[in-house]
Amino acid sequence: MPPEKNRILLSLSLCLAISGMIGCDVQTPLHEISEARRLAADLAAQFAKASDASNLAVLAGLDEPAQKYSGEARQRAATVEKDIAALREILQRRDFGDELRLVDAFRTHFAEYRAVDNDILDLAVENTNLKAQRLLFGASEEAVNAMAQALAKMPGGDVKEAWQMKALAASAVGSAREIEALQAPHIAEADDAAMAKIEARMSAAETAARHELAMLARHAGAASQVAAATKALDRLMEVNSQIIHLSRRNSNVRSVALSLNQKRALVAACEEDLQALQTALSKRGFVGTR
Repeated sequence: MPPEKNRILLSLSLCLAISGMIGCDVQTPLHEISEARRLAADLAAQFAKASDASNLAVLAGLDEPAQKYSGEARQRAATVEKDIAALREILQRRDFGDELRLVDAFRTHFAEYRAVDNDILDLAVENTNLKAQRLLFGASEEAVNAMAQALAKMPGGDVKEAWQMKALAASAVGSAREIEALQAPHIAEADDAAMAKIEARMSAAETAARHELAMLARHAGAASQVAAATKALDRLMEVNSQIIHLSRRNSNVRSVALSLNQKRALVAACEEDLQALQTALSKRGFVGTR
């Protein structure tokens, strides 16, 4: 091959090689900027979905849907963590210092958010206040009604004795209904000291009911009615103890309070970080410099 042709071919080869290197050099930052923008957008979407799923877990009201939404919230949060790691890797490689600081600000706020949200989700799946309410409108009401039914018919006697027995029976049932009525505010109460005061009133009402039943037991022929009423009162106090235990845990009240206070503030901070990050990345050009 003539020397002139060799020089031409060599020149063409060098040009092609240089063009390829230049194209590769342009393509790499362009691709990474695009991927960084995609990850930032996915971060925002996954964070929003995680927060929404957490809210649904708090509002679910039943164990199964609360557990479902809680699982989804945790899964979305784990995806956010992965997106943060992937995005930081790109930003460090491209030496995007401003964007890296924004990601780290979000990562700090998100760690605080996740700590609060984990507490919220743990509480939400317990549903203790709602379980206490179901006992109130179920087993507790049934026990009081059974006590009232047992004392509805007192044995005969002289007029004075009959009225005394009816009065004692009505008073005993009234004391039991006072216990039942106090359960609702106890379930709704968030303050421990206020709950303790309600429990003291419950205890006083139980003492009064048992005293009235003991007075009834002195009357001839009332033994079976008093025994049935005492059994119903025992059942009421057993249920009341369960309600107090669940109410004291206060999982629904506490999860709502955390959602409306600490979590709400952290969500706002995280969203602000993500908005700033997306704005900064949108200003990046083809070549990785401002």
